[in-house]
Amino acid sequence: MILAGDIGATHSRLAAFRPEGNKLPLVVEKIYDSHNHTGLADIVGNFVRSEGIPAQSACFAVAGPVRGGKSKISNLPWTIESRDLAKQLKLRSVGLINDLEAYAYGLDSLESKDFVTLHEGSEDAEGNTAVISAGTGLGEAGLLWDGFRQHPFACEGGHADFAPRTELQIELLKYLLAHHKTVSYERALSGPGIKNIYDFFRDTKRVEEPASLREQMNATKDAPALISQLALEKKSPICEQTMLMFVSVYGAEAGNCALKFMSLGGIFIGGTIAAKNIPLMKRPEFLEAFFDKGRMRPLLELIPVKIVLNDDAGLLGAARYACLQKAFGSAQWA
Repeated sequence: MILAGDIGATHSRLAAFRPEGNKLPLVVEKIYDSHNHTGLADIVGNFVRSEGIPAQSACFAVAGPVRGGKSKISNLPWTIESRDLAKQLKLRSVGLINDLEAYAYGLDSLESKDFVTLHEGSEDAEGNTAVISAGTGLGEAGLLWDGFRQHPFACEGGHADFAPRTELQIELLKYLLAHHKTVSYERALSGPGIKNIYDFFRDTKRVEEPASLREQMNATKDAPALISQLALEKKSPICEQTMLMFVSVYGAEAGNCALKFMSLGGIFIGGTIAAKNIPLMKRPEFLEAFFDKGRMRPLLELIPVKIVLNDDAGLLGAARYACLQKAFGSAQWA
């Protein structure tokens, strides 16, 4: 039995898998509110006790950089060490990898129904691929193609400086700089980023915020979800303008990833924001920004662009990584 986890600032998802050859059948899965727990050991201990999981090894995908089997979770006051976890949970081995790296490992476990194609690209597309995922934060990862298989690797590209493309986006950058010392892509391209863009349109009075909407915004616990819902329903001009800018920024940074990773094999868009807003992602603003790279446009037009619909990709990737490390060993293991 393999214990796998996808640990985020908002939710932590744990699951047990029973490997059968190249397949990873799911045995049980539970979702926990990360902020209601003192750390990962607390959540995993609860899961193992309540489900009676006889696991000997585990792998956890975490939202943050991993160095030497240790990670400080982004947007959570948790520090995780694989060796400590192995001792506390009495597991033979514990792997710790970045959440988008795990997502990249999980892509091979998905089926065609798990994807929505935004751009077909070249019929014989082959080469490196990349993953970008906007959620509570912005995650990115690459997959190096060696001619035989893909090798996922982590990065922290979501924290690179935000580069506006239009006069309006330049004004957004100025607005964000007035509130933050530095402005990364994550400030605009994430759940909180949606709210930041909304606040920009509201505070600069570029689009009116009706009193009824203001009341809804004050009452909701999930402003980004409300904004995207009203944009999808075309019931609020300020929400529509917010999501159109968000989608445009998303396309631009996806194009940046494609160039930086030379991902001729494809770009995969992960995360629930993209999956729940397919009609908005299919609007021309996304691909226009993706292709808008001057002389590199013909190259980008060769690259397939797909949205990942399966929310279990990170969990499957953590489990797959655990299986690979059991077979080959790794210095990141306790």
